[in-house]
Order: sequence, then C-alpha cells, then structure tokens
Amino acid sequence: MAYTHHELKHKTLAELREIAKDIEHDAVKGYTQLNKEHLVTALCQALNIDMHEHHTVVGIDKASIKSRIKEMKKKRDEALAAHDRAQLKVARRTIHRLKRQIHKATV
Repeated sequence: MAYTHHELKHKTLAELREIAKDIEHDAVKGYTQLNKEHLVTALCQALNIDMHEHHTVVGIDKASIKSRIKEMKKKRDEALAAHDRAQLKVARRTIHRLKRQIHKATV
C-alpha cells in the first residue's frame, strides 16, 4: 500500500512498526528501537516518500497578488521614510490582507 508522509505521521507507533516489519531496507533496521519521529523518517526514506507536503494555490492569481504586495511594500517603505503614520497603517493592513488571501486559497 502506498502511504504519504501525512498518513504515516498520524499512525500509532504500533501501526508504524507493523509497516516496518515487512520492509527490507537499511533505514528501518532496528525499527523496534526507534521512536515514532525517527521511525516515520526511516519509513519515508525506505519507501521513497517525499517528506514535505507541497501546497498549491487555487482559485486566485497568486502572481498578481504577489506583485501588488511588492508595490505595497514600496509604499510602506516610503511612508516609513516620510513618517506618515496613516499611510503606513494602510500599507501594512493591505499587505496583511493580501497575504491572508493567498493563505486562504492554499490547499
């Protein structure tokens, strides 16, 4: 059965040891002595599973939002130099809102 890192991470230590029992690989040698964190890492290495989960942004144009963030960062820096608190607050809130848009669209 093919596993993902996320699935392995949420299994119990006993379940992980059952999986490791059937695998002949140097990474899982001595699996009975490994704690859960090390066993998950060893299983991922033995099964050639990617350790990092890759997220994608759906439903929005990430590139255009990122370019707007860059523009707002320039305005923020200008407001900082001019000591304009009102413009600084607007720029920071806009940057925060745009970043939250990207985070909400991430799957």
